Amino acid sequence: MHVGYILAKAGGGDILPTQRQALRDAGCGKVVEDLGSGGRCDQTELRRLADELIPGDVVVVPQLRCLGQSLPDVVRLMGRITTAGAGFRSLAEAIDTTAPAGQAAAELISSLAAFGRTIDRDRIGKGLVAARGEGRLGGRRPKLTPQQQAAVADEVLSGRRSAAHMARLYDVSEATVSRLLAARRWASGSPSWACRGRARPTPPRAWSSA
Repeated sequence: MHVGYILAKAGGGDILPTQRQALRDAGCGKVVEDLGSGGRCDQTELRRLADELIPGDVVVVPQLRCLGQSLPDVVRLMGRITTAGAGFRSLAEAIDTTAPAGQAAAELISSLAAFGRTIDRDRIGKGLVAARGEGRLGGRRPKLTPQQQAAVADEVLSGRRSAAHMARLYDVSEATVSRLLAARRWASGSPSWACRGRARPTPPRAWSSA
């Protein structure tokens, strides 16, 4: 069975009748739709359609971008369709995986997606190297500024406030406050190891941004 799928955009209702008719003209006995509203769409109906496919079905879309918001998304959905033993057609791009030329186009799209992921990894790697060269570390930005970290440590170590109180005040976990205190104690020196002539212990892991 040929099944049509449309990813409708909010405010784009004027083209929906045209797309529906194009899918019917392509032999679709059933058309399902998802509504996107600016950001990413969950595409619940598309996922349900992919789960219900059986060998011999053909998914038809007005244009390739109906399958996802990025090239990897498109490739992932095309893979699910192929795994189910179904075919795929995109009317705008004239892709038809039930024909030899269409299979070649699908393989090209998959190769381009893999190339894009490689480029992204290289770009991220170069960015991290440049950041380390400038004395910056990658990863999430800490939720507490250096001034806030100092305030938390001073309040708790002085006994004026509890760790739980400061965690609630700055909306961080108590584990974060504990790591902060451990780092502060290590930086100031601990009599428990210095007085016994033992080697200075390894510094605690930096507190997380959680």
